[in-house]
Amino acid sequence: MIVRLMGEGQLDVADEELPALNSLDDQLESAIESGDEATFRAALHALLENVRKVGRPLPPESLAPSELILPPADAHIDEVRSMLGDEGLIPD
Repeated sequence: MIVRLMGEGQLDVADEELPALNSLDDQLESAIESGDEATFRAALHALLENVRKVGRPLPPESLAPSELILPPADAHIDEVRSMLGDEGLIPD
């Protein structure tokens, strides 16, 4: 799956990594629902860090379409809330 980290670039993430990312996405969604800014910030950073860790960066000139777009690390809770779909940021 090609994942775009807004403001950073694209990474190729193997399908077998998606369950772990979905778990982090669930934590992020719970933090947003509760309005807990500190937990939201920690969950967002954990999700982005995990994507960076397991993803293989694509060259900047790559034209591959992103299948998933994640917000930047400094995104506000309301910005991320508006990006959530029925399944969070990462579809199951």
